[in-house]
Amino acid sequence: MSQFKPEKLSVEFTNGVTAKGPIIQRRYTLTHSDVTGELFLTIGTQYAWDKINPAMRDEVLGEWRFNGNSLLYCVYLYIDQGEYNENTAAKRTEIFRRELPLALTAIRYGDRLLFDTYPLLDHASIIVTFMSSYPHLAKQENWGTFEKRP
Repeated sequence: MSQFKPEKLSVEFTNGVTAKGPIIQRRYTLTHSDVTGELFLTIGTQYAWDKINPAMRDEVLGEWRFNGNSLLYCVYLYIDQGEYNENTAAKRTEIFRRELPLALTAIRYGDRLLFDTYPLLDHASIIVTFMSSYPHLAKQENWGTFEKRP
């Protein structure tokens, strides 16, 4: 896993979302440059589909959702929809698993004013959905909380 470098993160707020709200309907699109190592976080009420490279599909999407009376942070990772063979899909899963801690740290850091405003967000469970057409790669997992991330 790469080390998080705050100076390599660019954050953009769109669609009426501010650094302090709202929480619900807040959607995160994290993309990156393989060349420069820069990370680009867009926070809005919709995912930033215009920032996603349809040929790569290596973005990290996230949103806050209610689960009863508590909040969850839900992450969606696009592994494949049958366009990759099983070996390539497995390799993509491995890369996502290796780089996801960095991505979560970048999201937490990029939206730190929201977390400062609502400290309970740090204790919300992070639920990660690996979306794949291969049943053994299509999984939903609990990845802990944000509280130990910078």
